Amino acid sequence: MNTNKKNNLLNFNQKDLAAFLATIGEKSFRATQIIKWIHQQSVVDFTKMTNLSMKLRTWLQEYTEVIFPNIKTEQISKDGTRKWLLTLVDNTHVEMVFIPSYTNNIEDDIPNELSRGTLCISSQVGCPLNCSFCATATQGFTRNLTVAEIISQLWLAINILAKNHDSSEYPAKQRNITNVVFMGMGEPLLNFDNVVKATQLMMDDNAYGLSKYRVTISSSGVVPALWKLREMSEVSLAISLHAPTDELRDKLMPINKKYPLNELMAVCKVYFKEDSRRKITFEYAMLANINDQEHHARQLIKLLNGISCKINLIPFNPFYGCSYQRSSPEVIEKFRSILIKAGINTIIRKTRGEDIAASCGQLVAINGFVA
Repeated sequence: MNTNKKNNLLNFNQKDLAAFLATIGEKSFRATQIIKWIHQQSVVDFTKMTNLSMKLRTWLQEYTEVIFPNIKTEQISKDGTRKWLLTLVDNTHVEMVFIPSYTNNIEDDIPNELSRGTLCISSQVGCPLNCSFCATATQGFTRNLTVAEIISQLWLAINILAKNHDSSEYPAKQRNITNVVFMGMGEPLLNFDNVVKATQLMMDDNAYGLSKYRVTISSSGVVPALWKLREMSEVSLAISLHAPTDELRDKLMPINKKYPLNELMAVCKVYFKEDSRRKITFEYAMLANINDQEHHARQLIKLLNGISCKINLIPFNPFYGCSYQRSSPEVIEKFRSILIKAGINTIIRKTRGEDIAASCGQLVAINGFVA
């Protein structure tokens, strides 16, 4: 065993940690105990892991560590959305966003209760896909995140929010993270192994205990990885679609040239065939005079025929240097009504965190500066 470099325990799911500890003769239940300490109880000081033997605690101190990214900046939107810029070990940066949803308007004078708390996390430093309507594309691609860097985002967010328990505006009981979505920087399925291992920790009852309905991977349509994900994981699935035809999608999303719509729809039609209650979410950014006309809606209906799904219409979120404009509310509502009449469950996603560039498609971090 190479003992020159300490192993970051955040890189291990339960199975891998059990195998790692077996190399020094420890039983598999020790892995469960350590997972609980780190992820359930937020204890990262080995000396405080009191149900471990002194010998094991000493070994862990010598040969392992628990290392998190550093929080470089935090921004809080007027609607309660929070965005953090994280500095990684190689001085690269990613962003994550917490989006609270309240039973009452945040501006009301009466107390608000959190009905849903969604953490939007990143899977890569930048993104290699170069979608024309996404700010992250302007950053280019640097590397994949490790399992530790992915799961750290959830650990950090939980603990940062818990420290705000004395805030009268957002009490701690309203800071629970109920959902995690891989909709931040990067294409999750191009970092397949690390993303899947991180989701295993998220859904592990000994770690975060999130249900398969509350962990969502959003992909632009990496078809071979989608087939593999279907066999390996029960997480929920969202597809960044944004166009109903190959001709238009080729222009908006270059990945479509490699995996065209017929291939993407083939996997989508059978993705949840064993459970008819589950639906794929299709994300569709509304770009004025680009993909938002009546004929686009009718093309979309034809494309999605036979797929158990729902559609999120996303008002386009502008960023510096982009020529696209947001569709008007009237156009978006008309588009939605056409889909609804066709029997497709369609919602218009409320824009959140726009004043701190935390909305969908706005995340970008280059050398620590936020665009």
